[in-house]
Amino acid sequence: MDDDYKLLIDLHKQGYRQGPGRDAETEQALNLAMIDRAAPLKVADIGCGTGASALLLARLLNAQITAVDLLQDFLDVLNERAESAGVADRISTLACSMDNLPFANEELDIIWSEGAIYNIGFEKGVAEWRRFLKAGGLLVATEITWLTDSRPAELQKHWDSEYSEIDVASAKIRILEKHGYSPVGYFALPEQCWLGQYYRPMQARFEDFLKRNGHSEEARAIVAAEQQEIDLYEIYKAHISYGVYIAKRTE
Repeated sequence: MDDDYKLLIDLHKQGYRQGPGRDAETEQALNLAMIDRAAPLKVADIGCGTGASALLLARLLNAQITAVDLLQDFLDVLNERAESAGVADRISTLACSMDNLPFANEELDIIWSEGAIYNIGFEKGVAEWRRFLKAGGLLVATEITWLTDSRPAELQKHWDSEYSEIDVASAKIRILEKHGYSPVGYFALPEQCWLGQYYRPMQARFEDFLKRNGHSEEARAIVAAEQQEIDLYEIYKAHISYGVYIAKRTE
């Protein structure tokens, strides 16, 4: 693991969330999906980070949740939080890549993935993960999404270089339909999910992060890159958010 990657882990593992989101919107997605909260369910939370979504799902559903992340550092934090929250018996953690998942065909009732599917790419993720869902099973994924048909050049250039699959919601829904899903619901995360829940807590960690890492050039570069993304969001937030996509595997 290279030093930059270790530094990114160090910055983000102390965050309650590793991307935009909020418990209220996680529950909104649950409601839109019309999930029977009393039914026994098998759920995979893919790219779970330190577990914000998995912990809420464990409290709200009658589910056994497999929380998957590439980084054991994040899963260690999740295990501690699950113990503290009294839901450790409902969550098992698994350190593996999201493009090499060990689930059996049609094993899962729900696949949940907040702020993470971009790591494999939205189209590859929805296509490859479909086989793990039972017929009628649900996929709930958040994905960076344009909110407007055209964008300022500065914003377009930044996100094209960060994630070439960024697109409008209608294009993402077409991908879901192409790969054997029926759309159930969609909404965009509000500003509070970005600033209050993700960016402001991250900014509050910058100083300690730099101190821990000796104000190294690499650590300062990571803070500068994160700050640039925050600045762009604050200027152009009318054009971009995470979309929450809820879709059902067709028969």
